[in-house]
Amino acid sequence: MRARMITAKESNVSAPSTFSHEQLLDRLGEVAVRVGLNITPGQQLLITAPLTAVALVRRVTEHAYKAGASLVTTLYADDETTLARFIHAPDDAFDVAPTWLAEGMARAFREGAARMAITGANPTLLKGQDPERIARANRASSKANRPAMEIITQFAVNWNIIACATPAWAEQVFPDLPPEKALAALWDGIFKASRVDVADPVAEWKAHNAALHARAKFMNDSRFDALHFSGPGTDLTVGLADGHLWAGGSEKSGNGIVCNPNIPTEEIFTTPHRSKVNGRVGSTKPLFHQGTLIDDISVRFENGRIVEATASQGEDVLKRILDTDEGAARIGEVALVPHSSPISASKILYRNTLFDENASSHIALGQAYTKCMVVDIEGLTPEELLDRGVNDSLIHIDWMIGSDKIDLDGLKNGNRVPLMRAGEWVQA
Repeated sequence: MRARMITAKESNVSAPSTFSHEQLLDRLGEVAVRVGLNITPGQQLLITAPLTAVALVRRVTEHAYKAGASLVTTLYADDETTLARFIHAPDDAFDVAPTWLAEGMARAFREGAARMAITGANPTLLKGQDPERIARANRASSKANRPAMEIITQFAVNWNIIACATPAWAEQVFPDLPPEKALAALWDGIFKASRVDVADPVAEWKAHNAALHARAKFMNDSRFDALHFSGPGTDLTVGLADGHLWAGGSEKSGNGIVCNPNIPTEEIFTTPHRSKVNGRVGSTKPLFHQGTLIDDISVRFENGRIVEATASQGEDVLKRILDTDEGAARIGEVALVPHSSPISASKILYRNTLFDENASSHIALGQAYTKCMVVDIEGLTPEELLDRGVNDSLIHIDWMIGSDKIDLDGLKNGNRVPLMRAGEWVQA
């Protein structure tokens, strides 16, 4: 393949900004609508966001209406009220979730509404809270939201995730800076990683998507049976699902709209076979999950299932995650990201999966994206999907396994093809 990936040095992500904060915020809102969602005239938009993201929500809303949206509805979440539940609510409250709200969201998506999630919550909000209560609350929420999330994982509608810098998040990413400078530094990182700090963000995204599409095409044309990751603490073979499809960057959703689900994004990804993952793998970056730091993860797979799991921090939470349901100890996604990605090159640990997963190759525990299948799977029963290797679970949690010390080979018919060496693509 002749297409060349853009490196951090070659792109504009490290250039000093010539735009004001308000201009960059407006550009992020515009990119979220025009590139992320590609809103069509008459389409409704449902946004979920932290309460502190009001300024960004307003920019997104303005650009959505300019693009022809008929109605924009925002549901806000507040860290303090979330924490209040864990401090003051009775024990049986943690098995309850607003099913009525989840049903309404699922109905909106079935009727064609676009979906936008703005992330920015405090990554350690629930630190020190009872892990059992957190697990129960997550399980109840996942069950309630299953119908809506199935529409998203099937890529039936156009959807997008972007980030908003918040004081609590910024303090943890840049603990050595004063609060105002920490917030400004986090915004700077978001703007650059989201490719809005350039002369023409829409054109920049077009070029970036073309590079990701070329990489995905190479992997689809190669039709590897499995991937082999090797390096310190890692000797892992990931079999790929029958009829798997590599994707990355912009894709056409089931309603025919081309959108970029994640901004930023540096990955290409596909569906592994739920029963054909074997060996040991270690995490190369910490995982922040529901207020808990899980670090130095090491797991061993046998026939697709994790049979051993340890972590230097957060091991109890990791094991509770794996016990969520039968599919939680299996993986539903494998994604490839070069070590030289702009987010990796920034040396910033964002403590947020949207960013940290785009600094490193990664796998995801739990639910697979059924979109990543070559053969039409519409109408297949859950059992038929399982037979093809498509994992099923209430969760989908990404954690990072790539670095400049990890090599990757593609396996096919007993042959081994070098794909990455020291975290970089072998084929330019």
